[in-house]
Amino acid sequence: MLKIGEKGAIPQKGRTTYAIAPHIPCGVVTPELLRKLADIAEKYQVQAMKITGATRIALVGLKEEDIDSVWNELGMDKGAAVGLCVRSIRACPGTTFCTMGKQDALGMGMKLDALYHGAQLPGKFKMAVSGCKINCAESSVRDFGLIGEAEGWKVVVGGNVGVTPRLADEVAKGLTDEQALEFAPKVITYYAETATKGERLGKMIERVGLNALKSAVQ
Repeated sequence: MLKIGEKGAIPQKGRTTYAIAPHIPCGVVTPELLRKLADIAEKYQVQAMKITGATRIALVGLKEEDIDSVWNELGMDKGAAVGLCVRSIRACPGTTFCTMGKQDALGMGMKLDALYHGAQLPGKFKMAVSGCKINCAESSVRDFGLIGEAEGWKVVVGGNVGVTPRLADEVAKGLTDEQALEFAPKVITYYAETATKGERLGKMIERVGLNALKSAVQ
């Protein structure tokens, strides 16, 4: 029998109810999906439906005995909301919808999500793709971020929010889509091989030095 955490359920205040967050790649939904979520939320009398910072829609206030049934009826993958892994990738509308977009952030975000969402790593690992320098997906405070510029993608690494926020360091720029996709696994592999358990990429960079990372990935 799976444990609560393995079911993608997160204990709520008082630890008598749980929240689940189905995986919604880059936050893109359809009317059909929204209707399904609403119908299930009403059927199981959830306390709230919460749009999370990672653009998931969490169903909050589920009874423990309902968790399996809800997942079965949803027919969706679990969002990587906890644990030492790659969390849901954030992406702005980019050139798909936004007049300010310089690069296809949504398309790139979907590719990264398909490749890395849920991948196990030494620490939690957040990724974001912003289509222009306005940086709406907040790539500069993510472990791995892409920022679209007229001449290509800029890569920033080691950012995070939290008790001790850290802005990401720039490690490359002017990359094509293909080059950006090739750069991501280099950073992830170096992090996986170098970080200690629970250590965020930014802390690892501060420990080993930015030049060490640059040498390893370029």
